[in-house]
Formats: sequence, structure tokens, C-alpha cells
Amino acid sequence: PRKFKIAVTGSPNDRAVTRAHDIGLRMIRNEAGEAGFEVIVGGGLGRTPMIGKVIREFLPRADLLPYLEAIVSVYNALGRRDNKYKARIKITVAENGLDEFRARVDTRFRHLRSHFRGADQAMLERIERAFAPPAFRSAPLGRYETVRETDPAFRSWTDANLAPHRAEGYAIVTVSLKAHGATPGDATSGQMRALADLAERFGHDELRISHEQNVILPHVHRSDLPEVHSILGEHGLATANVGLISDIIACPGMDYCALATARSIPIAQEIARRFDALKLEHGIGELKIKISGCINACGHHHVGHIGILGLDRAGVENYQVTLGGDGTETAAIGERAGPGFPAEEIVPAVERLVHAYLDLRSGRRETFLQTYRRLGIGPFKAALYPERVDANAA
Repeated sequence: PRKFKIAVTGSPNDRAVTRAHDIGLRMIRNEAGEAGFEVIVGGGLGRTPMIGKVIREFLPRADLLPYLEAIVSVYNALGRRDNKYKARIKITVAENGLDEFRARVDTRFRHLRSHFRGADQAMLERIERAFAPPAFRSAPLGRYETVRETDPAFRSWTDANLAPHRAEGYAIVTVSLKAHGATPGDATSGQMRALADLAERFGHDELRISHEQNVILPHVHRSDLPEVHSILGEHGLATANVGLISDIIACPGMDYCALATARSIPIAQEIARRFDALKLEHGIGELKIKISGCINACGHHHVGHIGILGLDRAGVENYQVTLGGDGTETAAIGERAGPGFPAEEIVPAVERLVHAYLDLRSGRRETFLQTYRRLGIGPFKAALYPERVDANAA
């Protein structure tokens, strides 16, 4: 294989974009309560975006390694070698059909499974020990509740940046690296040291990096959250915008990347500044913007609710807009809206889209993606290209 990417999620809510990878694994339980995997194959973005297909609805845990080897083996046998852009498993599955690909995988799997003696149990035990749950504690939540009631900034942060934890009294904290106007996903050395200190003091020595370019403190007791929020604020890390319009995924773009054909970072910065100035983002609600600076799609623009792709048009940066993409368990590739926009026009175009959504939604609880799926692309294209509407009316 030229390159190969596997994504794994252990939640019903897909936070790993499993359907846009060569192989996606969703950890599930069958009707008997046994743990296993739903196996997805043939996803990918880049110049030929495709949503992966389910090749196996339930795969027992014990069969995982030989089954994955069977997939890679069949891909190796059938994969294109005449064109490097087509040397991906998504092309192999599309050209041969899922049923044919699955049949070959099943045949190869039966052979491999008969010779498989099981995973290295000692290695698995070491991994399980390394990822054993920490020693959770109990503590009163009075201070957390008091500060949440009296401090609007803290309340806004807890509303946007916390996720429920399975342990009572705990929360999962997402630290946004998307301060308005800053480079998305960037952190200074001082901020990184502060995050390490917070993980050590309040997070059981653990932090994680999300594909959405933020930092996760997965185990924080709610009684510690006021102090955590205060320390984050001292280091410019308390932005309350996770999942909102300024929580943008952007690739490095032409500012850093030799492959890029347009800038991504300045566009993301300007969008964030614009909607911060308008004080709209919390009223807008969940809206995922993803920006790529070339067709390699490192910014995942194909699966953004609003996707922006920067291209070179005769030496001038031009930005295409896609709508309705989704990287979750209801994954979809966004639909191209129409002609692109020069750099100076792309942020006003996004603003027109957002105002159209606010006018079109059935209520505050209906998200941008839900509104798009209910109405289709038509009214959003009309907002993007008002000159066309005026011309047709004339």
C-alpha cells in the first residue's frame, strides 16, 4: 500500500471520522453483549473523497488481527499500481465493488484465521495496565455549582467545553486552541507547560490531542474546574468555543506547506474574528468549518458542515465552498456550492451562509447541518450567490 490509515472509535458518537479512513473500526456489542467491531473499509478524502462502506457488521475481538490482515492482503493483490493517485483502497473497493471485495477478504480471512494462534497476551496485558482507569475520587461539588451560578464566563466555558464522564463527579475537558484570531491548533511553549502542569495536578497525569486540533484533559473532577478554568485563562486557553463556528480545523496552508495552493490560516483567523465581533457564535450553535489549502484535504474540508478548499486560479487564490459535509456516524461528503471566491470575498460569503441559516432554521435547537438536510442546498446557494438570484429575477 502507498499509504494506509486506520481510525478507531469506542463510542456510538464517532469522534474519529472512521468513515473517512482506509479502515474504520467502531467498537460495539452484539445482541449477546459480546464486544467486537463494526468494520468499515474504503473511506478517504483527498482528491477523490469517499465515505467508507461497512464490510463486516460485527467482528469478534479475537478475529480482529487476521481480518485486518486479510483486508490489507486483498488490497495488495487488487490495488492499482499504474497510477499513484489511484493506489488507495477506496479506489480498489469502488472499482471491484464491495461484494466482490468482501468475498475475497472472507476467503483470505478463513485461511489466515486457521493459522492464527492469537494475539500476544502478555503484550495486551501490558497495554491494558498502561490504560487502566485512574483512581477516581469523591469530593463535594458545592464550589463548582456556586461559581457556575455566579460567573457567566465560567458557565459559558462549562457549557461549551465539557463533556460527560462515566465516573460520577468528573468531566472531560476540551481545551480550545482556537482563541479568536489566533492560529488554529497552535500552542506556545508556555501554554504547553501549563497544560502539562494541569494534567499533573488535576487530570491524573493524562492529556490527549484531538483530530480537531484541541487538547483533552480526560479526567477532571468538577470540584477542580473553577481553578482549572482560572489557570487556563491566565495562559489564554479559556476560549469557550468548542464545536462552534470559530472552532475551525485548518491545515497549515501556503504559510508553511510546500504542497499548498492557497492560505488556510488567515481565512480561519478572519472568520473567527468576524463572528466574535458580531457576538453570534453561541447563538449559531454547533457549526463545523474545515479549511484545506489544497486538494489533499488535510483540513478535512469535505466533511465540514461548511468546507472551504483553497486553490490556485491563474496565480490567484480562489476558495471553493462545500456544504453539508459530516465526519460523524452520519458521515457525508459535502456538496460543492458553485464557483469559488477570491480571498477577500470568502469571509463575507460565509457570513451570508450563516445569516441564511439563522433565517431558515426551524428553531434555536435546529443545527446548521439539520437545516441543510431538511431544505437542501438551494436556499444556501441563493444566499452565497445573490447576484445570480437578482439576474434570474430580472
